[in-house]
Amino acid sequence: MRNIVAKSVMIGIMSVIASLALSFAIVPHLGGQVAGAGLIMTIVCPLVISIPASMLQLWQADRLKRARAETAQALEKLAAAYEELRQISRRDGLTGLFNRAAFLDELAALSRNGVTGGLMFLDLDHFKSINDRHGHATGDEALRRTGAVLALDAGQFDLSGRLGGEEFALFKTGVTAKELASHCEEVRLAIEAIDLRSEAGARIPLSASIGALHCRPGFDPEACLRGADEHLYEAKSRGRNQSVASL
Repeated sequence: MRNIVAKSVMIGIMSVIASLALSFAIVPHLGGQVAGAGLIMTIVCPLVISIPASMLQLWQADRLKRARAETAQALEKLAAAYEELRQISRRDGLTGLFNRAAFLDELAALSRNGVTGGLMFLDLDHFKSINDRHGHATGDEALRRTGAVLALDAGQFDLSGRLGGEEFALFKTGVTAKELASHCEEVRLAIEAIDLRSEAGARIPLSASIGALHCRPGFDPEACLRGADEHLYEAKSRGRNQSVASL
């Protein structure tokens, strides 16, 4: 406010100077004289008019500036909140991995970019019995621990997701078919090594069956997932806790 008053006073002074300059330049040519009441009016009128008017205009301009800044800040916060909500909507609430829709979206983006790699589809073995015997809290912990294994394995450049229930998926970029088979075993052993405990402290065995398919450039995400699912079914039919990978 102090800044507005100072600017308004300066505008008032400039108005008085302009008024005096015009009066002394014009009035004598019209046969008049700038003196007495006329001189006072020449000084007072610009002050009375210009200072309040300029204060109002400057105050409104300042309010508008602050309103624009607040609006821009609010829009930034809104955009950040929207992006946060969008990211949350793409994540599984229990494990933090991509949900099914987001995983397939990301997989499709990799396909469009010509990325190759291996798609792993895995299912926790006898998961229902863990829930039935030890409770859903223990079952949730098994899912969280499995998600943590996959997230760690995926790192920054690969994809990991929980597709629903006890079903998970992992896409390893750039791996060959031979490397994929070896990597499936590494993941299977990492899940098997999870130290899951009951409320009484007893260790609960945890294992997964894994089906994997090598994906070439321009692959169809849904088709690759179906292919990996077929290999997963084969792994289960062989007795579970094993992996099947192929081209």
